[in-house]
Amino acid sequence: MTAGPRPCVALGEHTGRVRPYACGNRCSAHAPWALAGRPEPQPGPGWPSDAWSTPSPDSASRVHDARAVATGKRRSSPTTYRAAQAAVGARREPK
Repeated sequence: MTAGPRPCVALGEHTGRVRPYACGNRCSAHAPWALAGRPEPQPGPGWPSDAWSTPSPDSASRVHDARAVATGKRRSSPTTYRAAQAAVGARREPK
């Protein structure tokens, strides 16, 4: 069983679609923007196109984790320890 749209909780003539607001379910005639005498707000542009492609700060922390594992300051399995030592050792500059 699905619930139908709930009626407008305000008194008086009802027009338009009923939507949920913080003050309760209101139709277009009783919505907060209509009571304030403003035009109906238009939908915004949405999420930016690159919202999910931005680099994560986690990638920078992985470098520090590899160094901590390689030096033994962070516990890990022997396999992870050897891999971290190899990764950090490959990045070291010759003196």
